[in-house]
This record gives sequence, structure tokens and C-alpha cells, in this order.
Amino acid sequence: MAEAAEGQYVTFGLGDEVFAAPVGLVREILTYHPPSRIPNGPDYLLGLTDVRGRGVPTADLRIRLGMAAVEPTLNTRILVLDIPLEDRTLSLGLVADRVFEVTVFSADQIEPSPDIGVKWRSDYISGVVRRPGDFVVLIDLGRLLSSTDAVSLASFSDVERAA
Repeated sequence: MAEAAEGQYVTFGLGDEVFAAPVGLVREILTYHPPSRIPNGPDYLLGLTDVRGRGVPTADLRIRLGMAAVEPTLNTRILVLDIPLEDRTLSLGLVADRVFEVTVFSADQIEPSPDIGVKWRSDYISGVVRRPGDFVVLIDLGRLLSSTDAVSLASFSDVERAA
């Protein structure tokens, strides 16, 4: 399982949970606008978001993680990420309830992913940082998106490029 590295992370919230992604993967953070729907996509794929003239597949991270969907608010954001996969980089928008900050986590702050006995639940966690009153889950986006997810999302992006 991949381990989290010390460095800068963008922290964001889904409900009461706080997650973080490496800042190097975050291309930009957009105010939420409903993506253009695409038929026959996975349930968590909301559609395409126009990012500087390119259609970027946009996913509801809540649904992908098995959480209940919620209506967007004024705080809802789309994190546009460039996620390295085995053979390419996938541009993906992830909807978050809110984005908090860019912060630095040192190696001694990052605890290994907890073994909770159910592989799929902790497989996308590369580490956990304990803070007063809560935990920050360092998300491994490459692992969160299975190879079939990545292929599916890339195909939607490829269709937009061809149009």
C-alpha cells in the first residue's frame, strides 16, 4: 500500500470528515457550477466541467466513497486534479463540500493507514494525521480510482477532446 509523503496538502471536507490531497496534484480549485451531464456514466460521475476550454470529467467524491449525496452550497468547490496513473495522467474534477487550506504535514505527523479489516474501505487511505478534535485522511487518488474507473473517466475526457 502506498504511504503518504511529507509535504504540502490541500485539505477539504466531505460532511464531518476532513481529507487531504497532495498539493502537487491540484491544478486549480473552482467555484461549483453544475457539470454538463453525460449519459451512461458511473453513478458518481456528475458530468464534464469546462476548465479553460477542455471538458474535465467531474466526480462526486461523496458517492465514490459511499456517502450520501448532498445539494451543493455556496462553499462547494471542484478540485481539478492531475492524477498520475500507470500509462497517463488523468485530469479529474472532484466535488468537495468545502476546501479549507493548504497545509504542511511532516513525516512524523503522518500515521500509516489504519487496518480496519475491510480492504476496500482503507485501500484509498495513504495515511492519517491526528489533529486536535479530528483526523485528516490523506487520500490516495490513484488507488481510489480503480483501473476500470480510470479507463471509464479517461474515455469521457477523450470523447470531449475529439468533439
